[in-house]
Parts: sequence; structure tokens; C-alpha cells
Amino acid sequence: MKKLIMKVKVFGSLSALLLIAVAVLATSVENESDNPAIVSDELIQTSNTGLSPVQLTKDENNNIQVFKNVSPSVVFVTNTQLRRQRFSLNVMEIPRGSGTGFVWDESGLIITNYHVIHGANKITITLESGNPYPAEVVGFAPEKDIAVLRIKAPNEQLQPIVLGDSSNLSVGRKVLAIGNPFALDTTLTVGVVSALGREIKSTDNRTIKDVIQTDAAINPGNSGGPLLNSMGELIGVNTAIYSPSGASAGIGFAIPINTIAKLVPQLIEHGRIIRPVIGIETLKDYQARRLGVKGVVVFSVQDGLAADAAGMVGLRYDNRGQLHLGDVVIAINDAPVTNEDSLLSYLEQFKPGDEVKVTTIRDEKIYNYEVILTKPN
Repeated sequence: MKKLIMKVKVFGSLSALLLIAVAVLATSVENESDNPAIVSDELIQTSNTGLSPVQLTKDENNNIQVFKNVSPSVVFVTNTQLRRQRFSLNVMEIPRGSGTGFVWDESGLIITNYHVIHGANKITITLESGNPYPAEVVGFAPEKDIAVLRIKAPNEQLQPIVLGDSSNLSVGRKVLAIGNPFALDTTLTVGVVSALGREIKSTDNRTIKDVIQTDAAINPGNSGGPLLNSMGELIGVNTAIYSPSGASAGIGFAIPINTIAKLVPQLIEHGRIIRPVIGIETLKDYQARRLGVKGVVVFSVQDGLAADAAGMVGLRYDNRGQLHLGDVVIAINDAPVTNEDSLLSYLEQFKPGDEVKVTTIRDEKIYNYEVILTKPN
């Protein structure tokens, strides 16, 4: 009888433990189902053939939706040059390179990188539909590595990209890139914003400021393509990678959309960036370095323009025929100017009619000029 009682007690204890284990397991499953990183609340059908649906995480579903919504706006850009055959007079079309672009508006404007179309005799835009269209150059800015093209395509084939706001970005936010790396069209890569406020050099050795750094894979052919946020909005234009091998090393760069949005209207209207001028001609940086001068040396002052009216002075000869430095620009509105690049970058922040303070040094004295910027000729 005692053995029977003990067996019942043991059996009861095991039952209780079993019930506790089931309850813990149920709680764990319930908690897992509440975790968006484990199971999504949406199901995506793999096909229409009656196969069971596949469960996706919310992040996977977001990637799919962004790609579906934006990929029709992404285009393939082909750069072709004309080249004469060596032993004949025949002229051949030689593919020089390819890249990516995107539809800016329904009129057929296409945005891409300047270096993608540089040196082209013929540019072809291929839409997602596979239809190719010849493109004309509307305007370009080598110093910002941006070009605006136009194609004549049916409106139903032109899906403009949705613009975002790059000022809202922060390190760690998810980003997606769509492009044509190594001519593999419409490729999606995903990453995060790795850093903000970077600087890179353009094709004409100008500094592009406030660039976005990302670890989303960007390879040759991605240039000119869109960098997107998780809402599918354009936040940047992919422009360069940092890699000794030329392939993605997890360090890519994109020009922020807020910079692009300011440039595009100027490129459409004028074909180039309209930068206000002071009215001076300057020495090249290497010439200033040879003279041991820090700043931008004023070579000459243009008659009748702002610098002339303010009293600025260029290089000049004395009675003995010896050359003397005139004004050397060292600051604009108290922001230091160290070379031509920094001077031009500061001037790009203003428009014709704005008044700025130009600080110079001449004969070891500091001068401050109030100058009204004018429109370039």
C-alpha cells in the first residue's frame, strides 16, 4: 500500500511538472508571435498555384514592398562614344560604360551622375519595361557629380520617384539601394546609414559636402541610382564607393536629396549651377602655395563689379617693376577660406543680390569688405 501511495505521489508530481512545462512553452510561443522580428502579422503568397503561404518578417516585407514600388522608377543608363576604326574611315559606336538613373518627373526628366554620362556621344535610357529611349542632356554639374537628362517616353511608362528629406536622417537608419551593378539590372541591396556629413571629391576635384555614407552594397553600375529610406522615399543619389579593388567594401557614398533638389531647377533652367560672384579672378591653388600664401590670392579685380566697387585690389607692380600681392581672401562671413574649393563652396550657399563680408589680408593688414554678390556673365 505504501508503495502504491508513493507511486501516485510521484505520478502527481510529474503531472504537475508537465503542466508547468506546457504553460511555459505556451507563454514562450505567445511571446514569439508578438515579436515582429520573428513572425510578421502579414503573409505573402509564394505563387498562385495553391502552395502554402510563406511567413515574412516585417523587415522582409518592407524590403519587398519598397522594391516593388520604386523599381519602375529606376532606369539603366548606357554611355556610348563614337570611335573611328584605325585602318578605315568607318565610325563605330563603342559602349563606354553604364550606370543607373531614375525618373524625376512625368515630363521625362532623368537624374543620374555626371561621371556616368561624361564623354558620351550618345546616351540611351532603358526603362524597367525594357524599352530604350535616346536621351538629351538638359544640364550637368561636374562639381556635384549630377546630370539631368530628358527622354520622350509615354507617360504611362514614366513613374517619378518620391522625394524624401535627407535632413531627417540619422546614423543607424535603414536604407535601400536599387541599381545596375556590373550591368545586372534592377538589383536591390540593403544596409544602414553608416555616417553623415562626409566629404568626397568630384570628377573636377571639387569637394562635395554633407555626403551620406552607407554600408548598403554599392558597386560599379550603381552610380546615379537612388538611395531610399524604408518608406521608399529618395534620400540620396549613389555616387561612389571606397574600395582598393573597385568592388563594394561596405563603404558607399550618396549625395543627399536636399542638395539635389536645390540643383535640379538650376540645371533645367540654365544647364549649369548659377553661382554668384564677387568679381575677382584668382590664382590657382598651386601658384598660391608656391608663394607661400594661405588663402585665395586675388589676381585681378573685374571693372564695375562688386569687388571693384568695394575697393579690393589684385596683383600690382611698383615703380621698380616688382610684383606685389594685393588682397588674399581668408574668410567669407567669418568662415575660413583656405583654397579655391572652399571659396566656391561658400559662394554656392548664396544667391545674386546677397551681401556678404569678405575678409582679406594685404600688406599684413586685415580688411573687411561688404560685397553685394552679382550674377555671373
